[in-house]
Amino acid sequence: MPSIHHAVLIGASAEKVYQAITHQDKLSEWWTPNTKAEAKFNSIAHFPFGTEYYKEMLITELSPFDIIRWSCIKGADEWIGTDIMFKLISGSRDSFLQSYPEILGQVEQLDGNKGTLLIFHHNNWKSETLMFAECNYTWGQFLRSLKLLCETGKGKPWPYQHRIK
Repeated sequence: MPSIHHAVLIGASAEKVYQAITHQDKLSEWWTPNTKAEAKFNSIAHFPFGTEYYKEMLITELSPFDIIRWSCIKGADEWIGTDIMFKLISGSRDSFLQSYPEILGQVEQLDGNKGTLLIFHHNNWKSETLMFAECNYTWGQFLRSLKLLCETGKGKPWPYQHRIK
């Protein structure tokens, strides 16, 4: 089954990144406004995209400052049954370069010496459709929004994720 996979180095602590992914006010600032979510195992997070469409995720794992997992239970047909995982790895410039030399370009642009490597997976897609391709691109935009929120205090949530300004 196809999967979406991204790696983003964020110039913030794993605690700050974890909070941005698990607290509804922060989720609203980088993914979609008016999110309803609790940082609670087996709870359901509600993500509205406008007034007509929404996604719901069952929170299947919460390991503070390490892993967050969701399972999509409502949304577009292609999303239902997919799983999302955020893996957080704390480190320094040197530790990232030693363990993950392929992210050299991101390490070079890291402000400061410490950060969090976010490994993102959106798994269990049935096929590589146009929606899969669009979601892959858009996840990249939203993960940039998460990075911006954690580093600057201002993300670019829906519907602004594709806009340059």
